[in-house]
Amino acid sequence: QLQLVESGGGLVQPGGSLRLSCAASGFTLDNYAIGWFRQVPGKEREGVSCISGHNGITYYSDLTKGRFTISRDNAENTVYLQMNSLKPEDTAVYYCAARLIYCSGVEAMNYWGKGTLVTVSS
Repeated sequence: QLQLVESGGGLVQPGGSLRLSCAASGFTLDNYAIGWFRQVPGKEREGVSCISGHNGITYYSDLTKGRFTISRDNAENTVYLQMNSLKPEDTAVYYCAARLIYCSGVEAMNYWGKGTLVTVSS
């Protein structure tokens, strides 16, 4: 059974850092694009970052470029999202999602984790 499990969320002060993990089971990540998305109540889920399958091309939203870094550890079958210089507006539930090979938007992702809450507050 294909499963994604996020971890690493929590409470952090503005300017701080967190590293989120997306652990996969039931399939190997290297053929899949893995995206990170986030959602706050009352708003649509938005893309944060993505790493494509096969060649590992990375993508970032304008809001996170330069602060967040996505990476993949095939040996651990895990994708990470390193988040630095966090801002209160980064507060959200963060989800990882998968689809074969190519990164895409929310509607095209096939498999989803249940999310992990990130709260940026002093």
